[in-house]
Amino acid sequence: MGTIMSAGATAPRSLAPVDHPDRRDVATLSRTARGEAVPTATERAQPRAWDPDKVISWAATTFVALIATFMRIYKNDEHGSGKFLFDETYYAKDAWSLVHHGYVTNYVDDANQKILDGNMHGIFTNDPSMVVHPEVGKYLIGLSELIFGMTPHGWRMASAIVGGLMVFVMIRLARRVTGSTMLGLVAGILMTFDGLQFVLSRLALLDIFEAFFVLCAISCMVADRDWFRERLAERIDVAAVDKYEKARRSGTVEEKTTGNHHALFALLNLVLPRSLAHHAYDVQGPWGPRIFWRPWLLAAGIFWGLACGTKWGAIYPLAAFGILYWLWSAGGRRSFGIRWSVLKSAITDAMPGLAYLVLLPFVIYLATWTGWLIHHGTYEEHLSNTQYAPYWGSYIQTKSPGFLSEAVRSLRDLWHYHQAVWNFHTHGLNDATHPYQSNPEGWPVINKPVGVDAQLNIQPGHQGCDAAPGATCLRQVILLGTPVLWWFSAAALVWSIVVWIGRRDWRYGIVVAGVLASWLPWFKYDQRPIFSYYSIVFEPFLILGAVMLLGEILGRADASKRRRMIGAFVGGTVVVAVIANFAWFFPVYTDGLLTNAEWVQRIWFKKWI
Repeated sequence: MGTIMSAGATAPRSLAPVDHPDRRDVATLSRTARGEAVPTATERAQPRAWDPDKVISWAATTFVALIATFMRIYKNDEHGSGKFLFDETYYAKDAWSLVHHGYVTNYVDDANQKILDGNMHGIFTNDPSMVVHPEVGKYLIGLSELIFGMTPHGWRMASAIVGGLMVFVMIRLARRVTGSTMLGLVAGILMTFDGLQFVLSRLALLDIFEAFFVLCAISCMVADRDWFRERLAERIDVAAVDKYEKARRSGTVEEKTTGNHHALFALLNLVLPRSLAHHAYDVQGPWGPRIFWRPWLLAAGIFWGLACGTKWGAIYPLAAFGILYWLWSAGGRRSFGIRWSVLKSAITDAMPGLAYLVLLPFVIYLATWTGWLIHHGTYEEHLSNTQYAPYWGSYIQTKSPGFLSEAVRSLRDLWHYHQAVWNFHTHGLNDATHPYQSNPEGWPVINKPVGVDAQLNIQPGHQGCDAAPGATCLRQVILLGTPVLWWFSAAALVWSIVVWIGRRDWRYGIVVAGVLASWLPWFKYDQRPIFSYYSIVFEPFLILGAVMLLGEILGRADASKRRRMIGAFVGGTVVVAVIANFAWFFPVYTDGLLTNAEWVQRIWFKKWI
């Protein structure tokens, strides 16, 4: 169960020492070496959070998410005086051509100004554009443009809605992991007032969509872990084992064990911890029940396909959590007495998991390229004689009769296209530089934010500037995480690593794997321009680690009143500090008007310039 329990959480089974003349300090199947009673496997398989009124839980979650969504939508069209910001110049136009032509096309040189003037005629050509990211994020931006128009508000609405949905999912994940509705809401509040997530939710960039789908996928996998253990508890007949364990704890069953028997039980408790259910093993056989239908894992596979279909970087957390899924499943079987569970789970769980977490995401990823596949001939015509020609074979000189032949050819073209895109990502930018590029080792502590807009030298009297004579004002939008939140979360990450290893608490593994799998791969590409806002993908797991640390600070639900008061004061101070810090930086998140002196007060380090 771990130690994080707070308001709204189910109190665990009592871990008080059991008095029995034959027990002393010996580890048995139902007690630790200190004589503490361990919950049975069935009890541990139950959900960790319980609400007397589920309506309150869902209503509170929805309320916080709606506040976050409103904050991200409000005046988002005024960002940068209503113009294209940063890479919006690519994605907004690519999205429009994708949903109207079926593939991304090139456009005329003055396309931006024409679009801002409301003139959509004669902007796009029929030539395909060599885009270097998959299509899902652009489809979402394009759908937003279809509904809300080809305006800054239109191409940013999808990001704003997804940003609000991220807060919703963050709350439910944190609540499930901590067993506390209150801590889940704290997680949502922290994400709501994070500057990086806030600004990305007000821009038409791809990273916010990738982060959302990764968060959804991992949340579904955590739910699958709980679901799987509940199904094990239902299908394994552990009634006799539970009855036997309870009788032993109450002292109604006398144990006649020798010292050698105690030593054997102690050894088994280390190898197969927590309720080695011999009865279950005998009834179910050496493998345990086969559970192939796993609806939460199906949902996870869909989200992984969409995540990879937005940016390729999602494949790293997919691989990491695929391994965790296997280990979680093995741990569930081991808790019910299945010996050699890691190896056996590789057959009973990991093999079916390949269909959910590899095959299904691949099919969905391929489906997101449908528009490209339909128009593959256009790409052959315009790209096969360019610098991408080495990847295209002589097969394009002949016709492909029949549907099957054409389908195979389109897939072959897409493979070659992917080779060209991979070459661009791995070698095409090696000699490039960018003023806002940063080294990934500093991302968790905000080493270099990214400026997406700046209006400088605004003279006194213009736009409301009240600077002193000789001074000027400015407006700026920067992709900067709320410093207090990120610095506290960085410390919580270190704590999570220690606790995951020291306590073997699986929940901290979500934090560690979620952060490291999305962060460490970027070290391989630190010689080309990469940016700190890529860290949005692992930001939810930094926040989860921060919330779990706050839960440790707050203390258990059954702690003393003084302990809880001190913990609530310290934890509440952290949350209030995050909100206040966000408010201080709000002008540079929203293109607010500042004097140069006020701006300098918010640029705390030279590297932030």
